[in-house]
Amino acid sequence: MKKDINKQLGKRIQYLRKQKGLSQEKFAEAINIATTSLSYIETGRGFMTLATLEKMTEVLEVEPYEIFQFMSVKTNEEMYDFLMKKINLIKNDDEKLRIVYSIVKNIL
Repeated sequence: MKKDINKQLGKRIQYLRKQKGLSQEKFAEAINIATTSLSYIETGRGFMTLATLEKMTEVLEVEPYEIFQFMSVKTNEEMYDFLMKKINLIKNDDEKLRIVYSIVKNIL
């Protein structure tokens, strides 16, 4: 499986930006780059300078390493598909199914 770091990084930046409630326009302005440049970064078609990365961490109020934590960024559809595949794997395993059932029941 090929990992496209630019795309993963872009998705992560977009996720963090949205968590802060910032539009692309406002975020681009805050980090002093063009909105089109930010769009290229968020879609993985471009990369940023270290100065821009530093500004991003300041505006997003995160440590630099947090921008590179890609694994937690999943769409709802990706998470749902993952869960359904795992549930299908355990549907005949009473013990594991009970554990998953208990977890889900307690969080909802």
